[in-house]
Amino acid sequence: MSVGIPISALWPEPSARPLDDAALTARYGRADRPHLRMNFVTSVDGGVAVDGYSAGLSGEPDKRVFGLLRMLCDALVVAAGTLRHEGYRAVRLNERRRTWRREQGLSEYPTLVVVSGSLDLDPAQAAFADAPVRPVVLTRADAPAPPGLAEVADVVRCGDDRVDLAAGLAELRRRGLDQVLCEGGPHLFGALTAADLVDEVCLTVAPLLAGAGPGRITAGDPSQVRHLLLRHVLAAADGVLMLRYARD
Repeated sequence: MSVGIPISALWPEPSARPLDDAALTARYGRADRPHLRMNFVTSVDGGVAVDGYSAGLSGEPDKRVFGLLRMLCDALVVAAGTLRHEGYRAVRLNERRRTWRREQGLSEYPTLVVVSGSLDLDPAQAAFADAPVRPVVLTRADAPAPPGLAEVADVVRCGDDRVDLAAGLAELRRRGLDQVLCEGGPHLFGALTAADLVDEVCLTVAPLLAGAGPGRITAGDPSQVRHLLLRHVLAAADGVLMLRYARD
């Protein structure tokens, strides 16, 4: 595959040779056990958005890795607020990536999983209505479902006053969705961290100063500090850094 902006390795094995998709896939890979991976992009000064949207931070190299991480996962988890705000469409992959999944014995598409405490969701949104695989919605026990949601998604109730993320993750794994990719937003990232469910963080640092205003990539109640090990550092020719951290 030809790429417009090459990505190369800085650490632990520096090389100026551009990484093709096969090499990138090998560097990120799939874990040999149930695994939850966070993927976020941030500005140099820690901003999570430009003009209110994360897309303002994401260029071609980030989008390339973004697509590969979706290819690698069994389930793609996103908070309902992020789904609405970022205008998520159906989770689809191109033929080359679907072929890779078939060769690995995986379904052609990952399953979209939406976390929503209120069930303020639109069943007509393309993320549901056009989904190639029936999505899953994780919610709390007494959240009222909007008409039509049960027709386009499996609604899983876990937790009373809030969504029990540990129970929700256990349900995904019961369904065979062991490799989980979470794309946020910040409050879901914070809640997963507080529940000690995060195994890995893939962080793209865009060479931009977003200035005052945007929040951090994580939000919510304070939680225990947890140590992660640096697994690799990649750099794109446009100045973007791609960092991968994981638990020991």
